[in-house]
Amino acid sequence: MIRRQAYKFQLKTNLSQARQMRRFAGACRFVFNQALALQKAKYEAGNKKLSYADLCAELLTLKSSNPWLGESPSQTLQQSLKDLERSYKNFFAKRADFPRFKKKGLSSSFRFPQGCKLDQANNRIFLPKLGWMHYRNSREVLGEVKNVTVSHSCGHWYISVQTEREVSDVIHPSTSAIGVDMGIAQFATLSDGHVFAAVNSFKQKQKRLARYQRTFSRKVKFSQNWKKQKSKIGRLHQTIANIRKDYLHKTTTIISQNHAMIVIEDLQVKNMSKSASGNLDKPGRHVKAKSGLNRSILDQGWFEFRRQIEYKQVWRGGDVLAVPPQYTSQRCSCCGTVSKENRQSQAKFACIACGYQANADVNAAMNILAAGHAVLACGEIVQQDNSVKQELTEETSHEHA
Repeated sequence: MIRRQAYKFQLKTNLSQARQMRRFAGACRFVFNQALALQKAKYEAGNKKLSYADLCAELLTLKSSNPWLGESPSQTLQQSLKDLERSYKNFFAKRADFPRFKKKGLSSSFRFPQGCKLDQANNRIFLPKLGWMHYRNSREVLGEVKNVTVSHSCGHWYISVQTEREVSDVIHPSTSAIGVDMGIAQFATLSDGHVFAAVNSFKQKQKRLARYQRTFSRKVKFSQNWKKQKSKIGRLHQTIANIRKDYLHKTTTIISQNHAMIVIEDLQVKNMSKSASGNLDKPGRHVKAKSGLNRSILDQGWFEFRRQIEYKQVWRGGDVLAVPPQYTSQRCSCCGTVSKENRQSQAKFACIACGYQANADVNAAMNILAAGHAVLACGEIVQQDNSVKQELTEETSHEHA
């Protein structure tokens, strides 16, 4: 089995290297926006969109009219065109929205598909036109280096080293199966009664974030104090994301290590977290309450939980089944009766037919596990989402093996 994995590290840069990387990121952003504008013009004129090869030919014209683009590595500019091509494919496959223009200061990154050398013994990496750079080495990089992505976030530069290596087919050491019920009050409840509490990283920092944003709104735009406060807000957002990501990795690793088959609900998180505000003609109802629910759903990271569980099970030789989520919280796991009256409260389940009582989340997890066994017994195949398939064997930072 070919295993692709990415390792993320923080770079130790000097002023000259940081200046060059900002130029490279700006050039890639410029090329991406110019190519996107050209594609949109072709579409509005009723013509067929340009292929990647056609865009590369246009890149030569663009570099001749903008000589400063020659200071950036050609392969990073070509990778920007590949990113645009991939964005179009994801849009037509209904996996993403239509490509948007990139703004300065947001998602500054560029990628080297070749020419990079990794010296782990001395904690350094060689990047074309940048030379040798030291990085904070926190783990061993396994496999052959395929590409290196350099990105900027909250005043720091990072590298993501994607590797590829061949591993033997593995058999999961466990033989148990488990059902997982995702929730708001409790992050995840397993059918064996184990509960993972919700970390709610955004909710923890929400008041501080609101205070920072109020201060930011009173600053003079583009002043030094405005920039400092903006950087402060960015660092807080990064802290919130890191807390959530770290907890998700720890939780999914524990579940994946201990269970060979994991049954989850096929939750459509994007639809569940849509706004209820409506429009002027048809205004929404209970908008404030729905907004709070959406914030709580996104704070849990349910989609990321599923993505991590799926690729970690593939790596360990286990299986993941996604079953329909309908009526899992209203069905009695003892007699099978479905009724809204069975769920008396958020935490209590009491069947009106047989009198069975249990924790509502544990009962739902048991129903999810039973649905997974039914899928196996009937020989049905649950298809994984295409976007998850593409990233199934790719992992970014903070992987807790």
